[in-house]
Amino acid sequence: SSGINAEWPLRPGFVGGFSQGGAIALYSGLSYKHRLGGIIAMSCYLPLRNEFPGVITANTDVPLIQCHGNIDPVVPYRFGQVSSILVNSFNPSIQFRTYTGLAHSACPEEFRDIKKFLTQNLGDLS
Repeated sequence: SSGINAEWPLRPGFVGGFSQGGAIALYSGLSYKHRLGGIIAMSCYLPLRNEFPGVITANTDVPLIQCHGNIDPVVPYRFGQVSSILVNSFNPSIQFRTYTGLAHSACPEEFRDIKKFLTQNLGDLS
């Protein structure tokens, strides 16, 4: 932090990913020791779920959006649902979004939802 310029204050960062990247973002974001601005988890599940909520220190109420297609053949939709239910038990601010007819992919509606999530949680950037 000694090199941080007062004109460029640090803001909490966001983590996100798709599939295995989403699983890593979900696990590492929730268990990260510093406060995050938010987590974006697409077509994924929460790995090592039995460690939760015990491994959470700073991100018990981090803004979080989890997106999943209801016909995903790679990461079954039910895996995303179960992960969301678990996360909701300790972080009721989670937003779980279902995309009807979406397989293991992304769609424009999903990107609109993520854009809205980021806009709501980035705050004033001026």
